[in-house]
Amino acid sequence: MPEVPRISVKEARERATSRRALLVCGYEDEEKCNKMKLEGAMSLASFQATLPSLSRDQEVIFYCA
Repeated sequence: MPEVPRISVKEARERATSRRALLVCGYEDEEKCNKMKLEGAMSLASFQATLPSLSRDQEVIFYCA
């Protein structure tokens, strides 16, 4: 399996605020996700519901704290 690239917090914020990337909280537990949710982020459940309509080219940034 290829290694997942890591980016800086600054780069993640720039990509998410410019809407070049989706920011997704990686916790399955909704309660935990709500506690750790960053501005502009979506929950994992919301991401999974949106997944069928996303382009294969859509950049996605997952985070957990």
